[in-house]
Amino acid sequence: MGALEGRVAVITGAGRGIGREHALLFAREGAAVIVNDLGGSNSGDGTDVTPAQETVNDIIAAGGRAAVNTENIATWAGAEALIAQAIDEFGGIDVVVNNAGILRDAFIPTMNEADWDAVVAVHLKGHFSVIHHAAAYWKSESKAGRQPNAAIVNTASASGVTVPNAGQSNYGAAKAGIAALTQVAADELQRYGVRANAIAPIARTRLTLATPDMGALMAAEAAEAEAKGGFDAFAPANISPLVAYLATADCPITGKVFAVQGGAISELAGWHDIKTIETDQAWAIDDIAARLP
Repeated sequence: MGALEGRVAVITGAGRGIGREHALLFAREGAAVIVNDLGGSNSGDGTDVTPAQETVNDIIAAGGRAAVNTENIATWAGAEALIAQAIDEFGGIDVVVNNAGILRDAFIPTMNEADWDAVVAVHLKGHFSVIHHAAAYWKSESKAGRQPNAAIVNTASASGVTVPNAGQSNYGAAKAGIAALTQVAADELQRYGVRANAIAPIARTRLTLATPDMGALMAAEAAEAEAKGGFDAFAPANISPLVAYLATADCPITGKVFAVQGGAISELAGWHDIKTIETDQAWAIDDIAARLP
């Protein structure tokens, strides 16, 4: 029996890259999967059902259960319809994996409002919208005496939680917000039988390949691994086993953020005090200047 046998999972951005690997692994482990993907470009433009449909076709061909969803999770109605489909088609929902994302990189002085809004909408609002509608279902189940054993796995990023990346103020801000949202969700939703965690993955996807320097590094690593027949550290499939574990019914972990890449998983900690200065009287600007590191 698979580690996710009998569970119903919604996975956003599951037509390509990391999300696709999540969906394939979840299905192999026994979950029924709603494969959500709008099918747009890296920047979020356009729609295409093909990526989501191909993932579903591969799951069904391997004997699994899956269904296509092409709703825009950056909208309230789209997220609501996604959760409703899982309930209608598979009888409920046990797992939400928020993975969908886009990039519209620009430096702060030249970034336009539309690019800021689009990235924040897909990442931060998209995460919250799906969580909100799933949480409303879980709350109603709990109130009816059917306590869920549910899990949320969000997708943060090193850009935002560990290493600031120039040109990604919109993306980094959204990803930092997702880390904070995860911890709030873990605190709020535990009473309804819901755990919430986040990952900050590093893997080779169409988004990372489009990122200067990072894309070149990952492409070179892939070529070397293929030439030598060795371990491909940046393969997106390396991310999914952690996500699958966090989604299992027996996993006790909640409120955590994990950095993950091929060969390494690290628990991350957020903002914390490193040095404090104090006074027993009103602060003077010169005193702060002299003492603040």
